[in-house]
Amino acid sequence: MKSITVTELAERSTTPLIDVRETAEFASGHVPGAVNIPMSEIGNRLDELPDEAFDVICQMGGRSARVVEALEARGYDVTNVEGGTGEWIAQGREVEVPSA
Repeated sequence: MKSITVTELAERSTTPLIDVRETAEFASGHVPGAVNIPMSEIGNRLDELPDEAFDVICQMGGRSARVVEALEARGYDVTNVEGGTGEWIAQGREVEVPSA
């Protein structure tokens, strides 16, 4: 399984990012530009995934690793973000919070 660090993620600008946390977690703050497709829904929303290579993030890296394994088995070019959104925030990086 391919993986990158949060620091490497911050250096990417054109790679799509899918956040597989649940909707409420995503709404509490996420990496700017991330698209929310919860792990519990991803099997029914494969048509929403990017055609090109993309990164997957969750809170700590566990759920995203499982999603990456499953998507790789289906032929997707996908990379896990180690440390997840928690590490992104711990490094003091900007987060997006949707307005209510």
